Amino acid sequence: MARGHHDIGGSERDSGPIDRAEHELEDWEILADAVNQALGVVGVKRTDELRRAREEMDSELYRSLKYYERWIASMETILIEKKILTKEEIDRRMAAFDKKWGEP
Repeated sequence: MARGHHDIGGSERDSGPIDRAEHELEDWEILADAVNQALGVVGVKRTDELRRAREEMDSELYRSLKYYERWIASMETILIEKKILTKEEIDRRMAAFDKKWGEP
């Protein structure tokens, strides 16, 4: 069975040892986790759906994103698939956030 882009442990694509040092989460990472938990509690998404969305993500995109950015992209995919939000609605809201808050 072929490995997915997310399955790199022990392969030539292996990124080396995992940094297990404690680090402070940034506010946006805490928020991403909270949104993920909330979507699960209200039954919008299941853990297996989030994993599937990450595994089906474009390989280059997957490798370019940080851990919680992958979560956010996966939640977006699920919300669009379930017709809760459209890509256009998400893009409009992101543009409004960028205009108001800008890049961190």
